[in-house]
Amino acid sequence: MGMDFSQIVPSIPFILSGIWVTIQIVFVSILIGLVLGTILALFKISRVKALNIFADFYTSLFRGTPLILQLFIIYYAVPEITGYKIPAFLAAILAFGLNSSAYVSEIIRAGIQAVDKGQREAAEALGIPYRRMMWKIILPQALKNILPALVNEFITLTKESAIVSTIGVMDIMRNAYIVGADKFSFLPALLVAGAIYYVLVMVLTLLGKMLERRMRRSD
Repeated sequence: MGMDFSQIVPSIPFILSGIWVTIQIVFVSILIGLVLGTILALFKISRVKALNIFADFYTSLFRGTPLILQLFIIYYAVPEITGYKIPAFLAAILAFGLNSSAYVSEIIRAGIQAVDKGQREAAEALGIPYRRMMWKIILPQALKNILPALVNEFITLTKESAIVSTIGVMDIMRNAYIVGADKFSFLPALLVAGAIYYVLVMVLTLLGKMLERRMRRSD
């Protein structure tokens, strides 16, 4: 009975409907992670000590605690303090975006520091402002070096997004659990969910490789 896929075939479209929710969470979280991660990376290499301390503390906090704990604090604990109930979807985006930014900041920081110091010295000698130098010269070169690491981070984010099912978000995993409970057959439903996540990861991997090849051609 546990491997009778015929029971859940009619429910596969319901499981697939969770893809859109998963993609939304991952996409918005990636944007938050990239923007906030870039800012944190710039804080880490700043000459202002207070910014260094803040960025290092932020990174250690989010990397040093479980993601599911951060999700639960945002969804369950914050409303106790503020009196405002955060929607499950918004809580998921905040938790994943803030967590991802901590990892992305380290990746970007390493990429910036890997750029030849001569690039910065030449820009400073030409009188190019710091902000313009970073956005036009340093960061584009750093991105080419860190692209594989960023893709890996986003793949990890896609797989970890399954934990949002614990707060009731109707993603792939949650829908698979509902089908399994309804049909009293969890294994086929979970295997279908696993296959969907696998396809998503493979698509991300291929897109990452295509982008990497394109950036290499532009050198």
